[in-house]
Amino acid sequence: MAGAEVSFADGKMLAQKAAGIATMTFNNPEKRNAVSFAMWKAAEEILADFAADPAVRVVVVTGAGGKAFVSGADVSKFDDERSEVEAVQRYNAATEAIYSGLHRFPKPTIAKIRGFCIGGGLGLAVSCDLRVATDNSKFALPAAKLGLGYGFAPLTRLSEVVGVPFAKEIFFTARQFTAREAEIMGLVNRVLTDPEIDAYVEDYATTIASNAPLTIGTAKYVFHQIVKDPSNRDLEGCAERVRQCFGSRDYGEGRLAFMEKRKPAFTGT
Repeated sequence: MAGAEVSFADGKMLAQKAAGIATMTFNNPEKRNAVSFAMWKAAEEILADFAADPAVRVVVVTGAGGKAFVSGADVSKFDDERSEVEAVQRYNAATEAIYSGLHRFPKPTIAKIRGFCIGGGLGLAVSCDLRVATDNSKFALPAAKLGLGYGFAPLTRLSEVVGVPFAKEIFFTARQFTAREAEIMGLVNRVLTDPEIDAYVEDYATTIASNAPLTIGTAKYVFHQIVKDPSNRDLEGCAERVRQCFGSRDYGEGRLAFMEKRKPAFTGT
């Protein structure tokens, strides 16, 4: 899917790759990018392709239409997709595959947020490494207003980003928070005006994509181990990845480029 934009799930999901940056877009703007089961499954396919492509250095996740990042599940499909316990379990497994997949994704991920980032959208955003939002964005986890159950994994990811006290506030109140409140909580890394966000995220993604992939990938692996219970940490795996960095061609290229006062050309080898 290099270059041209490719559509999935009847056009509700879009994927594109260019210059080391891959973009996945939730494209259901008439419903504020509410997500159906088919869209979640398409997202899983898209992310698997991005992860397997060595040309992809960083992934941007966003929503179409300018009014919403993702506003949560498509409630109109609840009777079809989430009316019975078995159907709920199937739907939840599909969503968790995306959240956990993004959380463990081997490459840096950026959530570019415009407008509503609600429910499943917030879960998607906190599964990414970085979050950049427009100043008119709104954030909420309204499960307590809908009677939905939230388990260990999604609340752990939220708590990792904002800490347990703010996670409790977000979940218990179920209210909408402004972009500035989100910035104070650490829920977003940057808040920008709508005209600024595209260029900012492109520049940020380009900066990350130009850095050494093995070094970035190693850091992502180490960060993931840090938040695990100490008894479950793969410290030897961390050390092995560090050794691979020092044994790579990119390590030599980085040193040479520094001495020659030029930008390094990293290859991920």
